[in-house]
Amino acid sequence: MEFQRKVAVITGGASGIGLATARQLAQRGASLCLVDREPAALDTAATALRAVGDVRVEARVCDVSDYAAMQALATDVVQTFGRVDIVFNNAGVAVGGPIAEMSHDDWRWIIDVDLWGPIHGVEVFLPHLRGQQEGGHILFTSSFAGLVPNVGLGPYCVAKYGVVALAEVLQRELREENIGVSVLCPMRVSTNIGASERNRDERYGGAEAVDQGSKQVLDQDEANPDLAGRVLTVDEVGAQVVAAIENNRLYILPHQESREFVRRRFERIDRAYEQ
Repeated sequence: MEFQRKVAVITGGASGIGLATARQLAQRGASLCLVDREPAALDTAATALRAVGDVRVEARVCDVSDYAAMQALATDVVQTFGRVDIVFNNAGVAVGGPIAEMSHDDWRWIIDVDLWGPIHGVEVFLPHLRGQQEGGHILFTSSFAGLVPNVGLGPYCVAKYGVVALAEVLQRELREENIGVSVLCPMRVSTNIGASERNRDERYGGAEAVDQGSKQVLDQDEANPDLAGRVLTVDEVGAQVVAAIENNRLYILPHQESREFVRRRFERIDRAYEQ
């Protein structure tokens, strides 16, 4: 895909992988609609991106778990830009701890944002991509936890496994329409997902529902030796996301060290046929 004059929508676009990918696309001449729940961070990100080059950058506050809000967003994007070409369903949150300690609100929050958010993205933007009949690309941020079970991340794994399935099925269904699909499954990346509770609203018990930090996700930095994988920068991952769009690649697997874990999982499945 050539990016000049293309329009990209990125949820979770005010920071982390979303913002890094936006920078890469802006450098290639794409127009951008950054979507996030944090107005101040969103404005700062949009201002910084406008300085990258002669590209149009719009910022929209939207909760991806809200279907009506996402419908309004899609209508707004098409009316504002006249089209949409790339949709990156990247927004995500996380809660840590054993499944037995998860509250019902923990489950609802993770599933609503991490799984329903991407589903909403498909529901509201895919009709526009198909109607244009000019191809396009839909992307999802899943996780290593969407390929291999991660102890202490049960709800997150359930949602991210679902995102991988969504991408895999969608890729098969859309390949004859020149609409590419990619799913990003990284291990550790230098994002602020460990502070997800800042965006947990009262529908899910608010930030205090994290129980004074006991359900926070472990720090993703190098100082934590208990987590597997190198810590990649968001720019390294953003570059791989853009490369996947250019090359129409389904799986984006930035950590080579995740390969052994994935292989062992499928070996366990294969052995079960013989038992």
